[in-house]
Amino acid sequence: MIKAIIFDFDGTIIDTETAWYIAFRDAYKEHGIDLTLEKYSECLGTSLHSFNPYTYLSTHHNIPIDLDEFRETIQNAHTGMMEKESIRPGILTYLKAAKASGLKIGLATSSELAWIEKFVDLLGIRDYFDCFCTADSVSNVKPDPELYLQALDCLGVQANEAIAIEDSPNGSRAAVAAGIHTVVIKNTITEQLPFGTGHHTIDSLENYELNDLFETIIQKIGK
Repeated sequence: MIKAIIFDFDGTIIDTETAWYIAFRDAYKEHGIDLTLEKYSECLGTSLHSFNPYTYLSTHHNIPIDLDEFRETIQNAHTGMMEKESIRPGILTYLKAAKASGLKIGLATSSELAWIEKFVDLLGIRDYFDCFCTADSVSNVKPDPELYLQALDCLGVQANEAIAIEDSPNGSRAAVAAGIHTVVIKNTITEQLPFGTGHHTIDSLENYELNDLFETIIQKIGK
């Protein structure tokens, strides 16, 4: 029996990821560097330890840049693009249905709490969540399963009693590793990336009622 639903944030609830990639790609292009999606994907849904797009120009291409100025340029570009973004299709319907059904609702994200709070308040969805598990509260972010294991503990459910909604390879790997039924709804960026196994992919939450997801998708996953 499913008792909880756990959402990723960036790229899942609202597509912040496409705007980040475009902002960095365009900024790199001004310095004559092609930032491929393959390279940028190393930091999608995880920390910047493997690939830090803010410092990569200087550390790997020896391009002298003012890091503070570069960071401000990127963040301003991202903010401008995000003004046109809204909550992804089906998310609000699922939050309402889950809350009405008495399900526990968690959020497990590799982003920091301050970043998440900014958007859940802007979107007006804070009160739907029973717990936020963020980069501030764990030692290892995705693809490590720690965030999801913490969310399960916070919600008081077992892995087989929860379903995770993800959008990225790193995120789905983390949820699957935690033993959670995992559904992936790819966005503009992540649909171009290779994924592992153990999850089920759907094109949009709009095409499934909440009960359909629990009864049909989980059967297809075979858990």
